[in-house]
Amino acid sequence: MGLGGCIILIAVGAILTFATDWDMQGVNLDLVGIIFMIVGLIGVATFSSIAKRRRVVVPPTSPVVSEEPRRDGYGGV
Repeated sequence: MGLGGCIILIAVGAILTFATDWDMQGVNLDLVGIIFMIVGLIGVATFSSIAKRRRVVVPPTSPVVSEEPRRDGYGGV
């Protein structure tokens, strides 16, 4: 589940908890909405910690080339 899926879970949970007044027998929609929001927040936290680990900058391993003039008769000096 990506970041978009987590945000959708949070939004659906908030809608179920705060914006509806439906009554279903045997199902508490407020509790279902709160569970969706908690799962979405856990997903966002997990996704951000994984993404933070992926962004580690590795220094280049190629050697640095010197820009000194050549003294072997080719290239000027």
